[in-house]
Amino acid sequence: MKFIKDLKTGDRITDIYMCKHKQSATTKNGKEYYSVTLQDKTGTVDAKIWEPGGAGIDEFDDTDCIDVFGEVTSFNGALQVNIKRARKCREGEFDLANYLPVSSKDNDQMYKELLGIIDTIENPYLKKLLEEFFVKDKAFIELFRKSSAAKTVHHGFIGGLLEHTLSVTKLCNYMAGAYPMLKRDLLLTAAICHDIGKTKELSLFPVNDYTDEGQFLGHIVMGCEMVGEKARLIEGFPELLKQELQHCILAHHGEFEYGSPKKPAIMEAVALNLADNTDAKMETFTEILSSITTPGWQGFNKFFESNIFETKID
Repeated sequence: MKFIKDLKTGDRITDIYMCKHKQSATTKNGKEYYSVTLQDKTGTVDAKIWEPGGAGIDEFDDTDCIDVFGEVTSFNGALQVNIKRARKCREGEFDLANYLPVSSKDNDQMYKELLGIIDTIENPYLKKLLEEFFVKDKAFIELFRKSSAAKTVHHGFIGGLLEHTLSVTKLCNYMAGAYPMLKRDLLLTAAICHDIGKTKELSLFPVNDYTDEGQFLGHIVMGCEMVGEKARLIEGFPELLKQELQHCILAHHGEFEYGSPKKPAIMEAVALNLADNTDAKMETFTEILSSITTPGWQGFNKFFESNIFETKID
């Protein structure tokens, strides 16, 4: 099959892709069309069905794999597929592994590296808490390694939560060395645990959508609760240390407007917020650039509130 990452303007495609999302919309002239997001393991691409009731367009829903015939065009600097025909595929016509986005980095190696960092934690209470999650809790570990870090913005792929967590932890480890006032054990434990609530906030692929619990509470609150529950199982866990760790999780988005219940009040919370924001923005920019086909100015991007520029296409 021709993967989405290999598509280019002018291509004609006759292949099977997963429908990540389909939505009915209306043009300015009142004409109905379908806006579709096609997905495979290499990424997603926007698609349109301009004649939804036309011949050759079968009924299909989100997460269905569909046999697509269409043409690849470019709109506002990004690829777009004009779907001419679409047929819902039957079981056995496709290999599901081709349609789920997966981290480009080795999951086993990333988890081994994370466990290696946990081994360097000297505080016995924090180390015990991390081991309760990342060594002993098999159900949690399975979810953590499979989960994405977001629905759409950054690291929205299988293994994305692990990849993002490891990157944030390594950034925090650098800051702990550069700024000796930081409590390294507290900061790294907070970094490793800052997004664990996403294992409950988002369902696994192929759905990768918000759970009821995720909608009601959100990953920040759930992560804080999860840490509190584990800490209560550890005899003698210092109350102030637990509160500092929970505060880092509650404040890691930095601002109320970005969903933080608290603003950073300790140095470690500030460092975690900076590391989390840095990795999220760098990955988001990377994912934006990976879909660009023409170098130069790409137009205004809402996330960065800026006109994005790409010097060259490798």
